Amino acid sequence: MSATKYVTVEGHQIAYEEMGEGTPLLLLHGIPTNRSLWRNVMPELSSQYRVIAPDLLNYGESDMPQDTDVSINAQSRIMSKFMGALGISRANIAGHDIGGGVAQLMAVKHPEKVNAIVLIDSVCFDSWPIPEFTPLLEPGVEEKTSPDELVDILNDFMPKGVHDQSAMPDELVRMYVGQWSSEQGKAAMFNNMRRLNKEYTQAISGELKRLPHQTLILWGDKDNFQKPQYAPQLAETIPNASLVWLVNAGHWSIDEQPEKLTKLIRDFLQINDK
Repeated sequence: MSATKYVTVEGHQIAYEEMGEGTPLLLLHGIPTNRSLWRNVMPELSSQYRVIAPDLLNYGESDMPQDTDVSINAQSRIMSKFMGALGISRANIAGHDIGGGVAQLMAVKHPEKVNAIVLIDSVCFDSWPIPEFTPLLEPGVEEKTSPDELVDILNDFMPKGVHDQSAMPDELVRMYVGQWSSEQGKAAMFNNMRRLNKEYTQAISGELKRLPHQTLILWGDKDNFQKPQYAPQLAETIPNASLVWLVNAGHWSIDEQPEKLTKLIRDFLQINDK
């Protein structure tokens, strides 16, 4: 990956990487990952696009402030301002997991800033928060859980999101989970989990029916976290949407099938370039 850059949005440092030139393509990760999710996608796409992968606020190398709203609603506002700080008036947006929820909100609230949309194993409607996170939000659990114990829980969680276990080796799990291994990281992760709220995706379900953007929906047919039944529902709701199944891929489809996913995104964007 390229060198980390930073820009200040709403008083917080947002870390990001960028590669290439051309029409901007914003890549938004989900929980509990970070921008390294896109490490196998960026180089190929950067031959035609200005590809930008930020760490969402409270993730990766971005600031982890205490008591700050990090809901997808807040993240969509921050990412919109992030685009402005980089001098970007309009971009293609691809989002995975809650990053897909952020992308949906950006398209609804700022349709003029969004060109085409790619939603990958995305939260939508009432598909989330997933039950795996519920026990961690019981009263007293955060106080009783050490950073090491949280990392152990996430080390166990991450491989459950792949169909092919070889796609989630220990070193990749560490790349995603290491950000939560300090007291600050633990506090950030619990804050992120507390802000997992389906009210935002449910609130825009009617507005999705009026989105003008060409939309590509990519979904692992073995996704254990964002259930595959939501994919056709999303494709039927957004007018200009097409659905492509990633066969034998789980939730971390970007790690399992990066070449296929990159080609699908590139081909879709080329058709819809404006």
